[in-house]
Amino acid sequence: MAAIARARRPDGAAEPFVALMRRYCIDYTNSHDLSVCDEIMRPDYTLHMAEHHLTGRDEAYKPAVLAQLRQFPFLGLVVHDVVTNGDRLALRFSEHGASVKHDARLASWSGIGVYRWDGSRLQENFVEQDYWSRRRQLDTGQPLELLPPALDPWMVAAAASDDRTEAAARAWLAKGTFGGGEVRVDDSWRSGSPQPRFDVHEVAVDDLFTAGTSAAFHVTITGTYRGGLPGLDDHIGATVDHYAAGVVSIDHERVRGDVITDRLGLERRLAPRR
Repeated sequence: MAAIARARRPDGAAEPFVALMRRYCIDYTNSHDLSVCDEIMRPDYTLHMAEHHLTGRDEAYKPAVLAQLRQFPFLGLVVHDVVTNGDRLALRFSEHGASVKHDARLASWSGIGVYRWDGSRLQENFVEQDYWSRRRQLDTGQPLELLPPALDPWMVAAAASDDRTEAAARAWLAKGTFGGGEVRVDDSWRSGSPQPRFDVHEVAVDDLFTAGTSAAFHVTITGTYRGGLPGLDDHIGATVDHYAAGVVSIDHERVRGDVITDRLGLERRLAPRR
């Protein structure tokens, strides 16, 4: 699927929120310089990932990042897409590196984050990363190639929020199913990895914003598990929560884009002792 075209700023200047995220990606994440967090994040910065909520930049967030960097000492981040309306921003990215816990085996895995700021510093992030794919790559020793980076994500222009896009996105999200058509889910669209199946009971929209015909979201899907993931047949019929973050473009009921789900966490919620 071809990349979705984004309008670019012609003046050579970055949108303020985009400029902040450039520091987040380059000065902080790729440089492993956690001192930058003090400048770009509020002290009460909160990260939401699946059912986990890390509140507190220094008390909760930084320790979690340090644990990740201990496993991947030269962790890298690649940006594939940026969507913003000026007040909100979504980042589609991949992280990659060699894990010292797995004899330096390599992996690359995708993620989507939906960010809120206060006009100067980051305030909140709903994010999912494809840790199920990462685990499989580290277990098998067969890493996936990195997806191509955006040619220049920092020149993206803000697009105004749109009520029609929001209504269409909410109607689509209410179905609780993402695969098929022009929506790429996790790494399944290129690796053939399995996806879980559900009888969907409810879809709670945890976060959602629009920018023109684009929508970025995080949702909690509650449903009856009907199979799909290996080794979990004993748990078919269980009621469980599943989490997803995505960035899609909606144009005349045509939905295309990317969704990242919490398959690894789903396994642990279905089979805690596994």
